[in-house]
Amino acid sequence: MPKRTWELVLLGGASGVGKSVAAARIAGATGAFVVEFDDVVAAVQELTTAEQHPALHHFDGPTAPGRPEDSWPPGRVLELQIVTAEALEPAALGVVRNRLTVPVPAVVEGDYLTPAVCARAVALGRAAGRDVRAVFLHEGDAGRIAANYAAREPASGDQTGRAEVGARYSHWLADEARRFALPVVDCRPWSTLADRLDAALHAALDAAPDTALDAAPDTAATNGTGVLSREAP
Repeated sequence: MPKRTWELVLLGGASGVGKSVAAARIAGATGAFVVEFDDVVAAVQELTTAEQHPALHHFDGPTAPGRPEDSWPPGRVLELQIVTAEALEPAALGVVRNRLTVPVPAVVEGDYLTPAVCARAVALGRAAGRDVRAVFLHEGDAGRIAANYAAREPASGDQTGRAEVGARYSHWLADEARRFALPVVDCRPWSTLADRLDAALHAALDAAPDTALDAAPDTAATNGTGVLSREAP
């Protein structure tokens, strides 16, 4: 991977497509460090309840089954996953704004990074004179995602339902990313992924238009815990 020119990369994609490994490779090759947005999601969920912010607790609320992907139709799980991701957009913008205050390069990766908020992050970086880029990994084959889960989590048993949701979510992310003029990179073949990601990141420099500043929410009500929310309790 050639020398880094960017300051912040947002790497999105569905669960099980290889984001963590890809982010580690990018960081290792460029001297950046990795921020796992899942950690931010967990922190925000700890600070809220299903009553305060239901959009953040569809999968851990009192009525949620242990494995929603096995109990609810895939379309319903996908719908709730998108709702959750959109509810987390203000938190993602908070991470980006914080990263823009420091000169240390970073790769932020996570399932819940939406193309809308990534487009806004690129535009915010441009407005601040900082080089922010975004790219989405895509794997639309549920069987491949299931195989990835089996290799990564062998003790979890069959996860075909989760993989089906993941494939559908990956297609949604890819479609949305293209709508916001953000690059989408197929996960396979894995052997060439690093080079293809690097090419996409370099091509992404001028991809997102300044009008993306209006693409994602910037202001919202707080839920009483200091967490930005579209849904005040």
